[in-house]
Amino acid sequence: MKNEKLKQQILSYALLVLGSALFAVGDVMFVNPYHLAPGGVYGLANVFNALWGWKISVAGICMDIPLLIIGTIILGPRFGIKTVISVILIPVFTYILETMWGYAPVIHDGAFFDAEMQSSLFFMDGEAQRFFMPDFFLNTVVSGLIYGVAIGVIFRAGATSGGSDIIAMIAHKYTKISLGTLVLIVDSCISLTTLIAFEDIRLPIYSIILIFIESKIIDLVVEGVKSYKTAFIVTDKIDEVRNFILKDLDRSGTVFAGSGLYQGAERKMIYVTLNRGDLVKLKANLRFLDPNAFVNVIESSEIMGNGFKALPTE
Repeated sequence: MKNEKLKQQILSYALLVLGSALFAVGDVMFVNPYHLAPGGVYGLANVFNALWGWKISVAGICMDIPLLIIGTIILGPRFGIKTVISVILIPVFTYILETMWGYAPVIHDGAFFDAEMQSSLFFMDGEAQRFFMPDFFLNTVVSGLIYGVAIGVIFRAGATSGGSDIIAMIAHKYTKISLGTLVLIVDSCISLTTLIAFEDIRLPIYSIILIFIESKIIDLVVEGVKSYKTAFIVTDKIDEVRNFILKDLDRSGTVFAGSGLYQGAERKMIYVTLNRGDLVKLKANLRFLDPNAFVNVIESSEIMGNGFKALPTE
């Protein structure tokens, strides 16, 4: 048991390092050159970098650490050591990339210019500004994928990236607004700073699209592919349906007894969780087993227990 816990701890810290490095890659090489600000303190840091040349890593950690301290004072010690490590690792990797790579974009049409051209964006190359022709859509999709994987891996490691989430948590403590809504409000306000700073309506729009893609990828990394469905089957042919599930689908389930709301007649209901393929077979055969059956199918984001994902060890 101790060896297993040690392996899990080593894996979680390895994921933390990987997620922090990926976040830095996404920010420096994809998000920053396009002047995007997909929420968080690093969204603001990108704006500060483009306007005044501040290093993203320095601006990010100068905002993250005070927020972490203020959050701990107001909310209590809810931020663990892994979150503190993440807050330190992200600017470290960001600084390394800033120093070794600079702010040159990865996605472009292959042309760079030394003088400003219409519909072009700039990045700092030493003391000079260079310009490139952007591909906003492709860059936004790739940025969302990288950000989503990075933050999802950090979440899987049991940490958070801190930043604007702390602002939302503090606001949540003193308001009745849900935490998810507050996070969306804070990140959207940060994205809108690109419109004020650069007077380009495309930037906040693409930033918000990036946030949407990122959120979906985070769910995918943290929860996995939602490939299971839960079916509630109310039927008078309980034996026929039960035998089909047990023998043909090789699945188990639970039978509940109840009564109808309208007539009060006794009815039985089967509760069963299936993958998509088995659900298709069940629906196809229910028309023969019991054409009058009532079926409610819901999405199951996570299934744990016998035959599915193992229960957590701690």
